[in-house]
Amino acid sequence: MTEEEILRRRMHGLYLSRQCDDLVALAHELLGLHCWFHRNVVFSALIRGADLHGWKTALTKTWVHHALHGVAFEDLSDLLAIRACSTALSDFELDVLRCMEDGVFSRTEFRRLFAGQYDGLFIERAFSSWGGVFVGLAQKGLVAFRDMTSRDFDLISAEPTRTKDEVLPELLHRYFAVYGPATLTDAAWFLGLCKEDAKKLHTMQLDDLNRFEHNKKIYYYIDNNNIADIPEITLLSGFDPLIVSYIDRSAVMPLEYKSRVVMKSGICLPTIAVNGRVAGIWNIKKNEPTLELFSNQPKRIENAAFELVETMCWRAKQYI
Repeated sequence: MTEEEILRRRMHGLYLSRQCDDLVALAHELLGLHCWFHRNVVFSALIRGADLHGWKTALTKTWVHHALHGVAFEDLSDLLAIRACSTALSDFELDVLRCMEDGVFSRTEFRRLFAGQYDGLFIERAFSSWGGVFVGLAQKGLVAFRDMTSRDFDLISAEPTRTKDEVLPELLHRYFAVYGPATLTDAAWFLGLCKEDAKKLHTMQLDDLNRFEHNKKIYYYIDNNNIADIPEITLLSGFDPLIVSYIDRSAVMPLEYKSRVVMKSGICLPTIAVNGRVAGIWNIKKNEPTLELFSNQPKRIENAAFELVETMCWRAKQYI
């Protein structure tokens, strides 16, 4: 299988050359939508044809894999089982949960309530805007963001009911069904597995998957009929699955453009692809569409690309 055929199949699986109109179904198939910034969920969903009616509460925003994602709630328990941590709660975590049961949900209010009991540095770390104590509670399935745009938290009940070893084979097959062709290393990266768990992938039953060797790597996938062609122009969201879900990104993102797409902070900007390869960045700034192509493109491509960004800007304004 050529690199072009690999890319063609990936774009088909990730709904970049076809559409999925159901947001929850899309999040289910993609094993979550990356939402370090909630606007990227809007971008990703609109690009893939999903209806965003009621989107703020349709998905659950929490930490799965190794970042924030919007996931279908029915998937959450199994996704959390992959990186399940101890279920034991510290006294501090129990105090936080008791406060939430009494109606406290914002970090600001938590800081005020606990200010007299702990020193300032502990408070800042515990209720950091990057997560703090809520990361551990979320990974236990006890809390999640109140909705997709909120910075406050709410109590949930999504504790893992199956073990990591029970859910891993199923999630691995789901990964290859949508993200394939991909390698076991790609799957381990996507799922956020530690080295010991990554080794387990090589012992799993994968005979029902198609496989082939390319550049001395074994790729797995589930065969699909009627694979669509690679679109001439494709908008990609920030942290788009096509870019961030694989170890080797060179097939879709030329190395010379990497520093212009992925910031030193780790933020991955929205991009535009020409024939499946990143050719520029786009965004919405001060409610206006912006587009920067990295190299000269035919005028026809430039005009069509900007028209796509303009349309996205108009559609996304309704939700962000």
